[in-house]
Amino acid sequence: MTSLVANVTGLLATAQSSAGETRWFVSMTYIVAAVCFIMALKWLNTPKTARHGVWIGEFGMLLAIVGTLVSHQIINYTWVFIAFGMGAAIGVPLAVFMPMTAVPQRTALSHAFGSIAAALVGSAHYLLSKPNIGRFDMVALVMEMLLGFLTFTGSMMAFGKLQEILPTRPITYKHQNVINLSILGAAVAIGIVLVIVPGAVWLFPIFVILALLFGVLLIIPIGGADMPTVIALLNSYAGLSAAMMGFVLNNKMLIVAGALDGSSGFILSVIMCKAMNRSFTNVLFGAFGAVSEKAAKGDDLYAGKVKSATAEEIAALLADARRVVIVPGYGMAVAQAQHAVHDLASLLEQRGAEVEFAIHPVAGRMPGHMNVLLAEADVPYDKLKEMDEINPTFPQTDVAIVIGANDVVNPLARTDPTSPIAGMPILEVGKARTVVVIKRSLSPGFAGIPNPLFAADNTLMFFNDGKKAVMELIAALKNV
Repeated sequence: MTSLVANVTGLLATAQSSAGETRWFVSMTYIVAAVCFIMALKWLNTPKTARHGVWIGEFGMLLAIVGTLVSHQIINYTWVFIAFGMGAAIGVPLAVFMPMTAVPQRTALSHAFGSIAAALVGSAHYLLSKPNIGRFDMVALVMEMLLGFLTFTGSMMAFGKLQEILPTRPITYKHQNVINLSILGAAVAIGIVLVIVPGAVWLFPIFVILALLFGVLLIIPIGGADMPTVIALLNSYAGLSAAMMGFVLNNKMLIVAGALDGSSGFILSVIMCKAMNRSFTNVLFGAFGAVSEKAAKGDDLYAGKVKSATAEEIAALLADARRVVIVPGYGMAVAQAQHAVHDLASLLEQRGAEVEFAIHPVAGRMPGHMNVLLAEADVPYDKLKEMDEINPTFPQTDVAIVIGANDVVNPLARTDPTSPIAGMPILEVGKARTVVVIKRSLSPGFAGIPNPLFAADNTLMFFNDGKKAVMELIAALKNV
């Protein structure tokens, strides 16, 4: 291993031998890498080219790493390879062994790692160069460290909520918005002082603590139902932090990559908010998911109205159905039922039924969560229909099968202005002739409210684990 590191170090040192040639090589490498990143975003926009987008993005990152390693600014590769080994030891198990159901948590951790790396690099640069930092570089440094530290703790809080280490409901307290904004204001004020007087090192630890604290307080009042939007927003913050680091280190590749990451994350956040009919301020400061005292209670909605059914009864309905729409939710992910769902859809199609999948923008716990799971199960992309496209077809649907979805099909979003999900667009499954809801129990979703759909006249509840329920439906359907 030591000889391998020595050989690689020797090759890189040789590549650095000519300063002019090195600068040309690094510049060309960065340009090609930037083009790869742009093409990756372009191709990821369409499911048919998404795989190519991932490949070209990975190739671009490889080029960026190679260009950085041969840069004349690196004088010793020992710590570089130590860090590479430590990163690989953490990253490889995360990629290989992390189940698809935990992708949102892993994404939150990735944001946390990336942002703390940027913040620590910025901190080291400030502490080593504070007397000689220019005004522009100091502004970039303050922005980088503020975004980096708050994104780190914010992402860790998001991970805790997604992993259910922390309560998924909003954690609120009196005057929380005033306190949060005061902490942010104090951090910004100290940052301005550091820009004007870079030598005021005694203020730096206070600045860091305030930024870390604001990241915690920013996320804990946000409910689990908002996690898809929060994940996208944290992605934006991490990208902007990396872009600021590029200005500090005079690294054009970091500027480009960070700007792409930051802008794409922000655009995705806007799309998610639009899909939920909500604003950024409502997401960040509205404590979405907090249940109003006037909100409907489960006992009032469900008493004597919920109808359960067996697999055989539901299979009889499916046998005669000409059109079936499957609505996946986080419950499908938890049960790892996506492959069984694919098998059920294939069986229904073999019997002559038209089968489509209704995808709500915030179903699951991160943007595209259901799309990723169904793609893993080889469900054709053209079968996945977005909310605006599928909603008008529910009145012509014989059976709508809801698997583990809750808030995204809850009619209270339209009928109860006191509901925490009031105004959020939903999948209108209740308009189907028959609705089959597969859930373990009548427990509420992340918003913490009951669902009148479960007690509707045309709804049948199939209380079971998602995967087990679908497999029982398959077996019963084969016997019809």
